[in-house]
Amino acid sequence: MSLQVTQIPPEIYADVALLFDFNQMHHELRPCSVGIGLGSHDANIPVHTADLYHQGMFPLIVFTGANAPTTVGRFPRGQAVHFAEIAVEGGLPPEVILLETRARNTGENVTLTRELLDKRGVQASSAVVECRPYQQRRAYATFRALWPDLQVLCTSRPMCLPDYVATIGDPSFVMNMIVGDTQRVIEYPDAGFSTDQSVPDSVVAAYQRLVKAGITSRVIQSWLGPTHRDRSPSPSPRFGW
Repeated sequence: MSLQVTQIPPEIYADVALLFDFNQMHHELRPCSVGIGLGSHDANIPVHTADLYHQGMFPLIVFTGANAPTTVGRFPRGQAVHFAEIAVEGGLPPEVILLETRARNTGENVTLTRELLDKRGVQASSAVVECRPYQQRRAYATFRALWPDLQVLCTSRPMCLPDYVATIGDPSFVMNMIVGDTQRVIEYPDAGFSTDQSVPDSVVAAYQRLVKAGITSRVIQSWLGPTHRDRSPSPSPRFGW
């Protein structure tokens, strides 16, 4: 199947939509100590962050992220830097923004943000984490593993799958990212990168069908095959977060 399409192919739409919804935590937001905007290709994140600040959800925001092959063309000066600029354009006061510009993956988003807040003397007990909609579950599980005493709520700019794809402008890219994040939710707990999440059989089946359909550019190839739930325990490879 060619993935150079202008919309999600109807024969796989239900599976993509299932994974899109599963990876969202559907947390009910409340005011927290800090907001943490995870860098990525998704410019909806700083827009949503500015909106949440104006709703009184946090008094301080950390934008975290260096760059990656998927973002260097869009955000050449780094994800956190560009996100801060977008948020300021959306009305976020510059003085409430801290920048963490070294993180190259979700694990480093967590550990380097914690390090930055510690150095600034910020005692954070809770956080609203803004990220891609299909990254919420993986972000939550990563925070639980690496910063377990922080109460975390995950959120994204509210929108349905077709509207989200329209904002990104590349259905193939979005589908591949959704499948890749789902694989990491399933597999990363065995590697110690995140806490275990309850993954319904229907989600595993949808993920496997999409992999079989060739949507694999963001999956870890050596982890294709049986999931951790049905293979014998063995030492896990140490991939980055």
